[in-house]
Amino acid sequence: RRAGDFYHQALLKSREGENARLYLSKRGFSQQTIDAFKIGFALDGWDHLLRYFKNRRISPGLLEKSGLFLPRKNKSGYYDRFRNRIMFPIFDVNAQIIGFGGRVLDDTLPKYLNSPETAVYNKRYSLYGIHRAKEKCRSSGTVFIVEGYLDLLALHQHGIENAVATLGTALTADHLKLLKRYAGRMVLVYDSDEAGIRSAKRCVETFWQ
Repeated sequence: RRAGDFYHQALLKSREGENARLYLSKRGFSQQTIDAFKIGFALDGWDHLLRYFKNRRISPGLLEKSGLFLPRKNKSGYYDRFRNRIMFPIFDVNAQIIGFGGRVLDDTLPKYLNSPETAVYNKRYSLYGIHRAKEKCRSSGTVFIVEGYLDLLALHQHGIENAVATLGTALTADHLKLLKRYAGRMVLVYDSDEAGIRSAKRCVETFWQ
């Protein structure tokens, strides 16, 4: 939660976050959507978030367990995992932040970088947007499943709020068990290119099971 607040404020208020703000604006996302999903920005540098937590006397061991930091090769400390990326906090069903996805603003690879699995974050059980979608899924009886953060945000912004996204992984049986609590009808809305169609076909067996 503290990291989410740090990234969100960096997007809203920092001079370095201006390019990220422009990018989101060009993609058509409103301030209301940015605030609702607590979208943020990881500053370009090795230790912005690290210094923020050190000033609050959070133990290094706990920081490493969070997945937000990596140990230096010379074992002299840690550095920020996410740098110069738009940040998408991943919430669990109870609206607690459990991880992050980060997207670059240019052609740097990897385009998306996700939190590693931790004691609180397991991508087999996690779905982006579930915290905001679950009640709409329950009332409509239907959930739309997309592949990416931006697809999910676009649907929600246009009033289709019974939608969730997988997090850089194939749709799993555990995802479907979670969704069955809220909806009896599940609709895949994957990209219509070859890769998207292949992904959708791979999901058929999971649905049958």
